[in-house]
Amino acid sequence: MTQQHDDIQPFGGFGLGLRRTHYEDFVETDVPVDFVEVISENYMIDGGRQLRILEQVRAKHPVIIHGVSMSIGSAGGLDADYLAKLKRLERRIDPLWVSDHLCWTRTSAHNSHDLLPMPLTQEGLAAVCANIDQAQETLGRAMLFENPSSYLTFPEDELSEWEFLTEMTRRTGCYLLLDVNNIYVSAANHGFSADEYLAGLPLDRVRQIHLAGHDPATSERAVIIDTHDREVADGVWALYAKAMAMMPQPVATMIERDDHIPPLPELLAELDRARGIASDSRALEPA
Repeated sequence: MTQQHDDIQPFGGFGLGLRRTHYEDFVETDVPVDFVEVISENYMIDGGRQLRILEQVRAKHPVIIHGVSMSIGSAGGLDADYLAKLKRLERRIDPLWVSDHLCWTRTSAHNSHDLLPMPLTQEGLAAVCANIDQAQETLGRAMLFENPSSYLTFPEDELSEWEFLTEMTRRTGCYLLLDVNNIYVSAANHGFSADEYLAGLPLDRVRQIHLAGHDPATSERAVIIDTHDREVADGVWALYAKAMAMMPQPVATMIERDDHIPPLPELLAELDRARGIASDSRALEPA
């Protein structure tokens, strides 16, 4: 049975992912961001330098904890030890919110350490919703879940991804982390309309947006690969502008870079571009 949790209030800040390359910048200087996001699993530990640095950063900035291994799509349920460690981190950091991905990463005996796609079926939806209920009940708070990038579909699929996400939020009371780059990548790979995807979502449940870079298709490879290793592409910026103009409430925006991480000023310049697009989009909203 779905538990009722406090609503996650809208927050319109702009932030970056906290990566080791920039630890010193965030600890020793005043970085002009409204929040930072960290990968949960890197800090689900009892102590050590990383956790001390996170606590120092948390004293200066709001923090979002974003997981990659909850495996919300696992048919066998969630790992109790994982949830206990996540809850300890959540209590220690008091984050803005806790998020993860609509995917599965493990079986009972193996963790793939990859975000594997869900079959978009009623059976898959029921399993995901049961797991979200378990996670939210354990944490005592509502969570956000991110739409994945994908490179294949299943012949058994019964729902579009946006229909799946819509029903998932309705049944569980969870919120959405909308990765605009992932929509762009999956739309190109599968031939659906990114505009139709946005129009089909419960946008009032979106609390955060991710922006990232991808590896374009080539003459040898037809698919776009979500890589997080370069600047945001022009097509993703354009889709971000459309998404922001459609939002009925403020949402947080983050630039996500996980490889080939540049000096901090380059990421801050991208974040300023996001600020400008968001401001322009709000100016276009009907009175």
